[in-house]
Amino acid sequence: MKGDTLNVIVVKLGGSVFDSRDTTLTDMVSLQKSGYRLIVVHGGAKMVTGWCADLGIKSQFHEGERVTDRKSLDVVTAVLAGLANKETVAAIIRAGGRAVGLSGVDGGLVKGRVRDTKLGYIGEVTQVNPDVLNALLSVGFMPLVSPVSFNDTTDVNEPLLLNINGDTVAGDIAAAIRSSKLIYLTDVTGIRGADGNVLEIINAAEALALLESGIAAGGMFPKLKSCITASRAGVTCHIIDGRRPHALTEAVTGRVTGTTVPGEMT
Repeated sequence: MKGDTLNVIVVKLGGSVFDSRDTTLTDMVSLQKSGYRLIVVHGGAKMVTGWCADLGIKSQFHEGERVTDRKSLDVVTAVLAGLANKETVAAIIRAGGRAVGLSGVDGGLVKGRVRDTKLGYIGEVTQVNPDVLNALLSVGFMPLVSPVSFNDTTDVNEPLLLNINGDTVAGDIAAAIRSSKLIYLTDVTGIRGADGNVLEIINAAEALALLESGIAAGGMFPKLKSCITASRAGVTCHIIDGRRPHALTEAVTGRVTGTTVPGEMT
């Protein structure tokens, strides 16, 4: 399906941008009407943290990812696959777009396994089955994907669901379908190097060096890891400040700011 995915863009909607929404949703609808096929992966960490606090559940993070016990997993599922997903789908439809909300569980889209038992039910992706995405795109819908995914385990005592980082899910989906671009809408201007300046272009090897050196940390850690995955599958990645008006449209049409990780030849 490589020839059919030249105008498919995977967009990772960051939490702060997700909360503000500014021009992002109207950009999505405008691009859809212009013939671009968008797959949007969203998070919602701030919303999950708020619900956890209301329920007396302490939030802990490791390298930008939420440590997820069973109680936290229930909240993550309810908020991300439920409230956050459906509110955003409704907002897109109200803005004139065509969208369908789903999670990594639906259609067996994203399967994973527990990465480290010390971190609870945080998963790593083991398989992406893009059939449901292709079906929705083929009839003109924009899939809006929550990163709650299927726990591919035979242990009947384990939950069926996993909390997989949204950046990770976006990178693996982009790699699986060989999209033309993967765009991260964040609340920062890009990846910064050791001197504090934004790095305009880095390759996958340089991204890995930033991770190993500790220069890239926190929320940038899973973003760069997923950039490496997508880049090595030939996908060009952009990490941009999604708070800028029409930042998404500019990134799609060629006026790119922030940090770019070019797709490697495959």
